[in-house]
Amino acid sequence: MLLRGPNDFALEEIERSIHDSICVIKRTLESGYVVPGGGCIEVALSIYLEAFAKTLGTKEQISVAEFSEALTIIPKTLSINAALNANELVSNLKTIHYFSQNRDEKTCKDLKWFGLDLFKGKCRNNLEAGVLEPVVSKIKCIRFATEAAITILRIDDMITLAPEKET
Repeated sequence: MLLRGPNDFALEEIERSIHDSICVIKRTLESGYVVPGGGCIEVALSIYLEAFAKTLGTKEQISVAEFSEALTIIPKTLSINAALNANELVSNLKTIHYFSQNRDEKTCKDLKWFGLDLFKGKCRNNLEAGVLEPVVSKIKCIRFATEAAITILRIDDMITLAPEKET
């Protein structure tokens, strides 16, 4: 593959982008499974965890609810990076996924595939649109984020810097 660009910085970015694209294809072919992108999975999981948190009666409820809210950072960041109204788009997407999980399956069967369309600034069926991500990457991202959050919560000691001594 021969790359051409105006300067070294642009060539490095092009090379990195091509490498990332090839890695996504490799992961997809290895696992054989994909999920809709555009924040679809994160919002669907967030709605499910919100409902699950309501069944808990202890301080675990707060943790699960906050984790549920943290999952919506992905679609919010996607919207902000596309210079769109993140609050409006994510709330629309949450409404769609709420109906897909809590209404009759026949009337709302395709709503579970909805994600963000960042070109038009609306929600759409990303399965039909071909906006897909490998399952392996999605599982690893959620697993690593969960492990990082648990690790932070387990820190009992506060680390402080000693004040500088005056000379």
